[in-house]
Formats: sequence, structure tokens, C-alpha cells
Amino acid sequence: MSGAGDVIAWDDFLRVQLCAGTVLRVEPFPEARKPAWKLWVDFGPHGVKKTSAQVRALYAPEHLVGRQVVGVINFPPKQVGPFLSEFLLTGFHTEEGVVVTTIERRVPDGTRMA
Repeated sequence: MSGAGDVIAWDDFLRVQLCAGTVLRVEPFPEARKPAWKLWVDFGPHGVKKTSAQVRALYAPEHLVGRQVVGVINFPPKQVGPFLSEFLLTGFHTEEGVVVTTIERRVPDGTRMA
């Protein structure tokens, strides 16, 4: 794991596609080892992508649907049990659970973080 003193080049940051998307659907994921939801997120021109997210401690489905979130959309797909995760939902670990990174003011789906 990288420490706070590690420096990266600007080009390293540019390679990570952090994009805004709107949560369309949330479903239970009972097969997951840790409590998780399945989320489908509209990333505009990048399409609808799905992910498995361990955010159940702090979020019910109705608190996620319609919200804009931030995802890394250029990681390779990852098999999570029977589910194929297509992006990484970003968030911050806390003692209570993961706090999802959300957008303060609406932007077009697919907008890339600058």
C-alpha cells in the first residue's frame, strides 16, 4: 500500500478514469462473503456498468438510487462470486462503514474528474 509520502506523476493520475454516474438500480447480493449490494450505474457515453459494493452498513437501496457517485471505470472487470464487477465505486472507510463518494452538484453522467 502506498504511503502518504509517495509521489506520482500527473500522467499516472490521468490514466485513472474517475467518472460521475447515476445509480439506476440496487439489488441484494446474498452470495457475497461480506454484506454488499449490486449496483447498476449510468456513466453516460461509457454506458451502464455494474459493481458489487460493500456499502450496506450505511446505505439502503432507496438512499442510493438516483444519486450521482464516482467510479473508476477503466479497471478490468473482476469476478466477485457469481457476479462480474465492471467498475470500482469509490468511497472512504470509516468505523461505521464505507461512505460513498458522491457529487455535490449534478454533472452530466460520464463526466471525468479533473
